Amino acid sequence: MSSQEPVRYGGWQSEQSGWMGNLSGSGFLPLLPVYQRSLSAATVFIPLALVLLALAFGRVQGLTADEWIVLAVRHHIAVATGRNRFISGLWAPRTQAGEQPMDLPGTLARLRILDASNGLGGKIGIIYDPHDRTYSAVARVSFGGLALVDTATQNSRIAGWAAFLRAHCKEDSPFVRIAVHQRSLPDDGEALRSWTLRHLSPTAPDASVQVLGELMLAAGPAATVRDTYLTLTLATQRARLAIRGAGGGQRGAAAVLVRELNARASVISSAGLQVEEWLDQRGVAATIRTAYDPDAQLMLAERKASAQIDGYQGAVPGVDPELAGPAAAETSAGSYAHDGAWTVSYQVRGLPHGEVYGTVLQPLLRPRPNARRSLSIVYEPLGPTRARRELAREKTKRQSARQLRAKSGRSESEDERQDRARAAGQGVVRLTAVIAVTVTDLAQLETACAELQSDASDAGLELRRAWFTQDSVFAAAALPLGQGLPERRMAL
Repeated sequence: MSSQEPVRYGGWQSEQSGWMGNLSGSGFLPLLPVYQRSLSAATVFIPLALVLLALAFGRVQGLTADEWIVLAVRHHIAVATGRNRFISGLWAPRTQAGEQPMDLPGTLARLRILDASNGLGGKIGIIYDPHDRTYSAVARVSFGGLALVDTATQNSRIAGWAAFLRAHCKEDSPFVRIAVHQRSLPDDGEALRSWTLRHLSPTAPDASVQVLGELMLAAGPAATVRDTYLTLTLATQRARLAIRGAGGGQRGAAAVLVRELNARASVISSAGLQVEEWLDQRGVAATIRTAYDPDAQLMLAERKASAQIDGYQGAVPGVDPELAGPAAAETSAGSYAHDGAWTVSYQVRGLPHGEVYGTVLQPLLRPRPNARRSLSIVYEPLGPTRARRELAREKTKRQSARQLRAKSGRSESEDERQDRARAAGQGVVRLTAVIAVTVTDLAQLETACAELQSDASDAGLELRRAWFTQDSVFAAAALPLGQGLPERRMAL
């Protein structure tokens, strides 16, 4: 393809997780009367079969009926026992040394932020997950964008990102996940005011200073900024020998992670990403805090901007990890309330069926004055051996469908064409995308949700509201912690 023609993409597949074909256990059990070959057995099983078929194939808000029932019962039990509410404070757990770790709700309660040297004389914050035995680092990055550049530059930048992902699709890669997180939020204008204050002439007329201040005060909040983060997650199982050689334990794992990050600096740069900073402990805590409490964004921005002024003696930029979490949070069936804000989270359940351009996700982050949006895309690169095994499993499950199409004279499916492309050496990744919309005025919540769904429709995406799991999906969508991609659900 000519570099003057924009590249188009497509062919992604959804994971299948049934016992037979795409059927779950509820869909498989109704077939038992057929295998019995007995009229009496069929008579007994017909009522049960009808119920199970309704559970397996009935849809409620995008979920199968059995999935809906399980999630609804679990949620109502949590409500009855008070486990859908989170309150931080004096009763937060403390370590044996008397330190208070991050007090986070739900699935994030187990996380810890470690403080490590970045090998260049500075510090880096590493997110440790003792359950998954993973270590993650978060970088604030900038990207040149695609909307205002020529086609050749677009193709080059997208190819650079593809090469970055493909470089991790190998057996010896220690990284188990790569996550991209972007927030679209109103610009508070504090960075502009701080720059103006540092460069303002002492002899400037008072009237000019007053007019300039009023202009910045009015124009700043009308703009929109985007914060972009790149999260790399190292699995101890993949890097156990290197960790042992570095001294073992958390210290050894942190050393290996930092070494791998430094080794990949050029690869990240070749993908068109500019690393502004690898977040330290307080930086990681600040990103968590501002997701739970949007009103803290202005205060933290002012603190960070003021710290760049010579002679500053105020509070240290960022947030203490002890204060990263919300003061209070409550999960309801379709929304999540936290520190004076309300969030609705969605999972991208359907990607465009046809081929699309690299700018397909831009509508999801359109500036909205009444809400902030957070989008997370989590990748899991697969090594060649696992990729071949996964593709072989999917290919076997589709064999009966191929035979049926051949008998009916239908053409081959897109899945079959993609199998051949992957077999030719393309990298294989698992991915998921989740998006959250947050407002500070409850009356604006459903309006913000409708706007998001409209923008998703413009992008050709199908969103599904995360019913009964809003707190868990919020942790994946609104926080740059590399959460959100479950283990592969194996099919028989």
